[in-house]
Amino acid sequence: MDRSAEFKRWKAQCLSKADLSLKGSVDEDVAEIVQLLNGQEQFFTTSSCSGRIILLDGSINGSEVQKQNRCWLLVTHKPCIKDDVIIALKNSNGDAVLKFEPLVLHIQCRQLQDAQILAVRSTHGLEVPLSHKGKLMVTEDYIDFLLKIANQKMEENKKRIERFYNCLQHALERQTIIKSYLKEKVNEKTNAYSHKKKRNREKARDRCVTEENDKELENDDSPGLSAAVFPEDD
Repeated sequence: MDRSAEFKRWKAQCLSKADLSLKGSVDEDVAEIVQLLNGQEQFFTTSSCSGRIILLDGSINGSEVQKQNRCWLLVTHKPCIKDDVIIALKNSNGDAVLKFEPLVLHIQCRQLQDAQILAVRSTHGLEVPLSHKGKLMVTEDYIDFLLKIANQKMEENKKRIERFYNCLQHALERQTIIKSYLKEKVNEKTNAYSHKKKRNREKARDRCVTEENDKELENDDSPGLSAAVFPEDD
């Protein structure tokens, strides 16, 4: 099986699987990008997130929440309000961390030249600890201040998604035009070569016919013309 066919089979297999994310479906704000990429024969997405505000509870190792011990207290892909965070914090028994995570896309590419987009991740995140061993370590005013920042980042993230979609769409259209142009040039060269080869064969055939005709004339036994001059009698 060639690589293109193998990639096509792999893509169909992956896209047919159930969505294992917590939400169970593609986020609305990133759906157009996912649809655009999966509609291209050389790409498909393996995971995506349009951006989210989350409140995690667990033990802290340095600045990272240990994933195996984490508990999701709050997850939203929309702007968040203070009351939602305060209520969620009541369920914290460990070290709660408020985070904003921007757009993330993981993309499989058919071949190396298609891998200019392999993983897309924005960098304007936010991560702040709020409690320790279930005890709130900051004021509600500070939480309100953090959420204003997180919501601003969410809004900026949405604008970046729109810009990225437009740029991606333009890049794919440009790629299609270039491929079509190159294919046309290859066909022109192939046709020109075929015509030249055909002309050479015709010239060679004509030359053979001429040589055969000349040879037949050389071997012809016809008497041709002759003349005799007789002197006149006086």
